[in-house]
Amino acid sequence: MKRSFIVLVCIVAGVAGLALYRGWFGVAADNADGKRSVTVTVDKDKIEQDKDKAVQKVQGLGQQAKDKAAATTQKVK
Repeated sequence: MKRSFIVLVCIVAGVAGLALYRGWFGVAADNADGKRSVTVTVDKDKIEQDKDKAVQKVQGLGQQAKDKAAATTQKVK
């Protein structure tokens, strides 16, 4: 149970780090008038763009695998 929790925490930290790196969200802090405020912004457009790029890349890899399998089949015949 303890190991599962540690793995889950590592996965969440990895996803959060990736999201910050890719610019999916940002965190800003302000200390005006002695009051501290924290703002979290989420860039939904950037998330959608990255999702679309990933889908296209996976589809391209799938097409390459189909082409390679077809070429191998042609060689066997």
